[in-house]
Amino acid sequence: MDGIQKAAILLITLGPEKAAVVFKHLKEDEIEQLTLEIANTRSVTPAQKEQVLNEFYEVCLAQQYIAEGGIGYAKDLLQKALGESKAQEVLGKLTASLQVRPFEFIRKTEASQILNFIQDEHPQT
Repeated sequence: MDGIQKAAILLITLGPEKAAVVFKHLKEDEIEQLTLEIANTRSVTPAQKEQVLNEFYEVCLAQQYIAEGGIGYAKDLLQKALGESKAQEVLGKLTASLQVRPFEFIRKTEASQILNFIQDEHPQT
């Protein structure tokens, strides 16, 4: 399976409500590609679902490992520096501009870190 097929299976597995939320964070061309792939996917086997969900979970874990900052870090920093009330006020002002696109962390990750993470994966994964 290629990346588009895996993403389509993940979105199918999530269901229309949650998949729609994901679509809101994608570019128009990405939505078109995924919609075409979803439309061409007749059925998803339990094994395919499990494989895609496991891979997605591993990527999410890797994101936590690789992350250098993020909203959680910013919140902790603000709370320690400004106190709970002022930190919430500052974060409230910034929330709209802090929307994270799916897989954005991959774009910021060094190629060598990604290579170390996937080097033992089977080529068909």
